[in-house]
Amino acid sequence: MSEMKIHALDCGIGRTTILRNVTWAAEPGTMTAIVGVNGVGKSTLLRCLAGITRPHSGEVQIDGRNVHRLPPRKRAKLVTFVGQEETPPGDLTVGETVALGRLPHRRPWEFGGRCENEIVHDSLALVGMETEIDRPCDQLSGGQRRRVLLARGLAQETPVILLDEPTNHLDVHHQLHLLGVLRSTGRTVIATVHDLDLAMVYFDSVVLLHGDGVLAAGPSGQVLTPERMRTAFDVGALIADLDQARNPHLIVDTL
Repeated sequence: MSEMKIHALDCGIGRTTILRNVTWAAEPGTMTAIVGVNGVGKSTLLRCLAGITRPHSGEVQIDGRNVHRLPPRKRAKLVTFVGQEETPPGDLTVGETVALGRLPHRRPWEFGGRCENEIVHDSLALVGMETEIDRPCDQLSGGQRRRVLLARGLAQETPVILLDEPTNHLDVHHQLHLLGVLRSTGRTVIATVHDLDLAMVYFDSVVLLHGDGVLAAGPSGQVLTPERMRTAFDVGALIADLDQARNPHLIVDTL
């Protein structure tokens, strides 16, 4: 398990700064949801955390190591990134696509052995796609393609996993199953999430973006309050704590 610390981070697209002075820490083995309105900079922030784009200022650390100063191969052993718009190569099979997650752990020109194949199979089993291992990716549905990419990320076996809208294209069963799988890995997970109730119930902490920075960050129940829902999303919301439910739920009720 690893800790990710973000300190005074300014990030954006090209020379345009979108988010300023982003500061928080993701504790080892916890799940953090990044939420906010469309266009606020959730995906931009996540790509910066992954080391794909450089910050305009500030620093991202994993266990004290600056992500942006690491060689790509070393960084790929620490942090996994699964983008929102990624699609697996259509000319590869499901198993071949997931095996790409093992590349940071191999020497050049090395082929995967028995252990590598077991990791690929186990990763597919976690997302319920092990029976499709030999199926071409261009024959999969949108939800199945999403699960294959998530399996590739799991196969990378990094202590930190960054996911951009991981529940997109998944039906409700597979949404909940995926979040349970991520929890069971014990890894540090940071994900952008549109479904505020999922963020409330299944994530330990929430980072709420608003304007050009962080409106609030902390335990999900303390961040996702009706007052902040009005400020950040301009909607009326309430917290329902039902006897029949395991957890309190966030309900968006009115504009």
